[in-house]
Amino acid sequence: MPKGLPFAVDTWSSESHGKRYHFLSHAHRDHLAGIESRASYPIYATRVTITIVLNYYPRLDEAIFVEIKVGDTLIINDADGDFSVTVCDANHCSGAVMFIFEGVFGNILHTGDCRLTPDCLQDLPLKYVTKRGKEMVSRFDFIFLDCTFGRCFLKLPTKQSAIQQVINCIWKHPHAPLVYLACDLLGHEEILIEVSRTFGSKIFVDQSTSPDCFNTLALTAPHVVSNDPSSRFQVVRFQGLYQRARETLINAQINHQPTPLFIRPSTQWYASKARAHTPSLTESEQDEFGVWHACFSIHSSREELELALQLLQPKWVISTTPPSLAMELSYVKKHCFTTRWIPDDPLWRIFKFSFKKTILDPALAKNEMVPLPISIDDVPAEVLEPVEIKLELTQPITLFGRARFGILDDLATIDEENSEYISHEICNLESDGMSLSEKSTMELHVDKQAKNEQRKNNGEKSTKELQVEDGIDVGESTEELEKEKKDLIVERDRNCIGSSKELNESLRQLYRSRNVPVPRPLPSLVELMEASKRVKISRKSLNSSYSIENL
Repeated sequence: MPKGLPFAVDTWSSESHGKRYHFLSHAHRDHLAGIESRASYPIYATRVTITIVLNYYPRLDEAIFVEIKVGDTLIINDADGDFSVTVCDANHCSGAVMFIFEGVFGNILHTGDCRLTPDCLQDLPLKYVTKRGKEMVSRFDFIFLDCTFGRCFLKLPTKQSAIQQVINCIWKHPHAPLVYLACDLLGHEEILIEVSRTFGSKIFVDQSTSPDCFNTLALTAPHVVSNDPSSRFQVVRFQGLYQRARETLINAQINHQPTPLFIRPSTQWYASKARAHTPSLTESEQDEFGVWHACFSIHSSREELELALQLLQPKWVISTTPPSLAMELSYVKKHCFTTRWIPDDPLWRIFKFSFKKTILDPALAKNEMVPLPISIDDVPAEVLEPVEIKLELTQPITLFGRARFGILDDLATIDEENSEYISHEICNLESDGMSLSEKSTMELHVDKQAKNEQRKNNGEKSTKELQVEDGIDVGESTEELEKEKKDLIVERDRNCIGSSKELNESLRQLYRSRNVPVPRPLPSLVELMEASKRVKISRKSLNSSYSIENL
């Protein structure tokens, strides 16, 4: 945890337990891990969040919570210096908020989970969204940012647009006797409220199978909840949705009954790469199980994240949702991690690191070049001898929740060309439908073939027979085909561009510190296509020769 901060956000661990103040952004369970055993007074949260958490964990004492409201600004008198906390709407789910902390540690925005639309940004304090000339009136030193879809390039529709997709889908199926809505998660209550209002009907929620959804709706929108299982609109759980949909639709078809309607508002199906075509983001689509999908998201799209950062212009951005990293965003690449590590950088304040003034000359802090007092020819030869420098990486520092920050990793200079190459290679991998594990398996196969070729050159015996599909030994012609394939594999291995060995050491260290595989070289697509053609032609000629010999 940052030693320079007296508070923790959405974190319930042994380290956070020693903090004097605790803040809870919303009631999703991944932000509550450990709260039952590590909770301590005071925990600041909205009334909706407090109520939902107490439903989840009845053994928690309500007295440890302090209720806050959107728009409130609290002044907290702390021994290390007073600081203020401003509460803003997160546009995520019922009760979800963002926190703005202002004190001796700097200005910090913690978004929790959020959907940063333009309307949401305009609700921030005016000084953070207003410019005086070219400069912001006030800037955030840090933004702890929800980067859930930081790697996803889909242009996600707004919540209102996605809800309209759901309503339009229901209108297009007027004869559906039952409409099953997979909206049992906290954050989907907006959909249920609008469906109930549009069609003038309450929605059945089975309290025995979906207690969390029932309790949340009973708290936030009791007027839409029905206990009547014969209601046309019913909430179903996402778990087992596809199997239930398939069985229900098949039974209706066998019994010649009207077809029920299954709708799942989510982004997960759209972000999946397992489909042959790109689905529409503007209208609902049906999958192979009969479930209709609408692209509904309670997290910011990559485009929204970029626009928000361009507006707010923070000095540092840290992702709270790994493996999606803030450094993958264009704004962060351009404006963060290039900061001069000067003594008054806000980073040192939140970690309470001592920074010796002798490490960096003040002139360098102003990006000025300092001329050397002597020429290079005047330096003794022994001074110019190469010196081996060893960099020992420390473990990433825990910030809030899942947020991590590797100080020494980020001190290393990141090669822009290598960074762009890695992004390009990873995109090519994903676009070809090949996972990283499959790619690793392929590379191991290539390495094995190359080693076999090397043993052959050293006089070792290697396999000379190639088994065709019908198991026939084709003798010398097969040897030529095998040699051709091996030569191609070795050549492809030799010609691969962008090997991980070409990446500089600091970049490889960066990948390993984040538990991300170092990118491996991609095979040449042209060579693969030519290999496929040559193998097909050779096999065809071999089979023809075999057929002629047996006539």
